[in-house]
Amino acid sequence: MPLEKEGNRFEILKREDFSDVTYLLEVHHPMMAKAARPGQFVIVMEHEHGERIPLTIADYDRDKGTITLVVQAVGKTTREMQQNCREGTHLYAVVGPMGIPSHIGQANKVVCVGGGLGVAPIYPQARAYKESGAYVIGVVGFRNKDLMFWEDKFRACCDELIVCTDDGSAGIKGLVTEGIKQAIAKHSDIDEVVAIGPPVMMRGCAETTRPHKIKTLVSLNPIMVDGTGMCGGCRVKIGDQIKFACVDGPDFDGHRVDFDDLMARLKRYTPTEKTALKRWEDGCRMKTPISPALISSLTAAQLSQLDPSELDQLDPYEETKGG
Repeated sequence: MPLEKEGNRFEILKREDFSDVTYLLEVHHPMMAKAARPGQFVIVMEHEHGERIPLTIADYDRDKGTITLVVQAVGKTTREMQQNCREGTHLYAVVGPMGIPSHIGQANKVVCVGGGLGVAPIYPQARAYKESGAYVIGVVGFRNKDLMFWEDKFRACCDELIVCTDDGSAGIKGLVTEGIKQAIAKHSDIDEVVAIGPPVMMRGCAETTRPHKIKTLVSLNPIMVDGTGMCGGCRVKIGDQIKFACVDGPDFDGHRVDFDDLMARLKRYTPTEKTALKRWEDGCRMKTPISPALISSLTAAQLSQLDPSELDQLDPYEETKGG
């Protein structure tokens, strides 16, 4: 059952910035740390009126009572969190763990692939496979050497580690699919490949392993609202079936995923997301922001005296609780 701490106070014990857009938050939550399993995620609200966003659990420490989240500042909420979330501050709500834990079976040899932000959530998978006795080959990909993180953590739990960078500044030059090809060429007895990252990257991984008939699992990241299967926003096509990533996943057979449908759904709200981000950025620059409550109390004559640019910056959902 999802856990939500009474009192809604989740202290951030550590903040680490990996790049100008990627940052780590270590959050104190003993119950969550005890319950978390590889592959699961949480839904986070930064403040009382904030958006609910799903974030994969990148690590957990049962002894310290913490979970680790690695976030990429790409939209309004994640940029707002990047600005506000510091050591000693608190998240308003953290609900989870959600999703079906990754099945760490009896695989003798497994390749764990992480690309970009997917490097963080593939780490607990690699560690769990290693603890189960498997031979683990890690493949991690970054745009360049400056964006790399957690290399030491992966080397500690992987028997082999293949680092890929787009520009060749570290490891081998190329995408993570090049790392997978290298692993397959060296090992003919790979039982499973697990890949986490952008949809186009996961599709590439699945197509790389398909000719070799290697079981390939991917972690999907569709639009998600409630995380309980009620809204239907996270539905994905798996073969001839419709599944919900929040309750049926997030792990699915990569050879059966309809990636075209997944990527189309991810783009559906792009204009709305851009508008929300612009309003937030403009609002940060406003000396005296105008609240929706104030607007609703003004007469038509008073509204006509306002600068139209100020009205354009208003987001009707800003003051909606839980919205």
